[in-house]
Amino acid sequence: MSGTLDRLADLVAAARRAGADAAEAMLAEGRSVSVQRRLGALEQVERAESRDLGLRVFVGRRQAVVAATDDAPAGFARLAERAVAMARAVPEDPHAGLAEAPDGGADLAARLAALDLVAPDEPDLAALDARARAAEEAALAVPGVTNSEGASADWGIASVAIVASNGFAGSYARTSHGVSATALAGTGTAMERDYDHATAVHPEDLEDPAAIGRQAGEWAVARLNPRRPRTATMPVVYHPRVAASLVSHLAAAINGAAVARGTTFLKGALGTRVFAPGIAIHDDPTRRRGLRSRPFDAEGIAGRPRAVVEDGVLATWILDLRSARMLGLASTGHAARGVASVPAPATTNLWLAPGEVAPEALIADIAEGLYVTELIGMGVNMVTGDYSRGAAGFMIRRGALAEPVSGITVAGNLKEMFARLVPANDLRFRRGTDAPTLRIDGLTVAGA
Repeated sequence: MSGTLDRLADLVAAARRAGADAAEAMLAEGRSVSVQRRLGALEQVERAESRDLGLRVFVGRRQAVVAATDDAPAGFARLAERAVAMARAVPEDPHAGLAEAPDGGADLAARLAALDLVAPDEPDLAALDARARAAEEAALAVPGVTNSEGASADWGIASVAIVASNGFAGSYARTSHGVSATALAGTGTAMERDYDHATAVHPEDLEDPAAIGRQAGEWAVARLNPRRPRTATMPVVYHPRVAASLVSHLAAAINGAAVARGTTFLKGALGTRVFAPGIAIHDDPTRRRGLRSRPFDAEGIAGRPRAVVEDGVLATWILDLRSARMLGLASTGHAARGVASVPAPATTNLWLAPGEVAPEALIADIAEGLYVTELIGMGVNMVTGDYSRGAAGFMIRRGALAEPVSGITVAGNLKEMFARLVPANDLRFRRGTDAPTLRIDGLTVAGA
């Protein structure tokens, strides 16, 4: 990567010669391969490669971003001149600017080694095809599965390099291995579908493709002949694959940009109790082999583990430099950006810590409730916290899962939902934002 960093340093120098007071250059590269199978036949093989260059410049407190797909030095002067001209034409932003003392480059080699983000070998097509085949065959083998929407396996590597005029220079890469399957059960107009998927940085951490396919098939069969329950207020239990959405809603509510604008129902909640005592939520960009791990953020700030919620109390906002300056705080190292955009706050490996009871114990005392396995739509008002989403899943009757249900709506208010949330002990790191099974009492379930 040393050659890449040198080239980006040349682009930063070109920007300074063109009149920029400060500049930051970014190069994002990626390669990926995916294999798709359906009904026993290889359906599609796709390979993609990308290489994108971005330049962010500052003229005083005015900033502009330009992007290109050609990183040849011969075009640097023209790219820099265009960026500076754009910056001079936009209004001032008193909160824009590079970090005064970025620390993301310090001990970078040691951090990268500890993160272990790159699997050394690219799998060949035969290996990817074998993963997809195993997943689909397992799905089709489930009694009651009548068709398949296919199974896929993929591999990719993405790398980022950043050089800035404040002295920061750093780069890292991360690999990914994935497998997914989608199964259909039933016939005619009574068909149901479901899916499962898994992703890992290293292939040895990837879940068994056959297990992924089998789960997709079993879920599809279990959803056959759904009903619509009566409208009532009842406990709702979220399966882990949808429980993580509640953590995502929290992340949106404490995003520094929303806090600075006052467009979040949690404005003013820092340091106050938002969840029940004992609830903990963590964000950690340094988790070894994490799906969103990285040694530094998009502004060169080193990543560090952080308690987002501690014993039910909101402990931090999610901040980049701009939102931090607007709030009179320091960046939490959560800047993210593409080559053609300015930074914005974003979480990394975010998870809600598990509780002490098994999912079965969490629902054991529910006489009538809803177990959600799928959420539809985005009916969430982040200003008020009002929550209303389409859902499907299973009724809970006398402490056990009962008949499948669909065509229903789950409604409440996120502030009240967070306060009543109870986690089970089945946390698994699968998606980057993760949660165990979660129970929330007193939600409105609108059905028939």
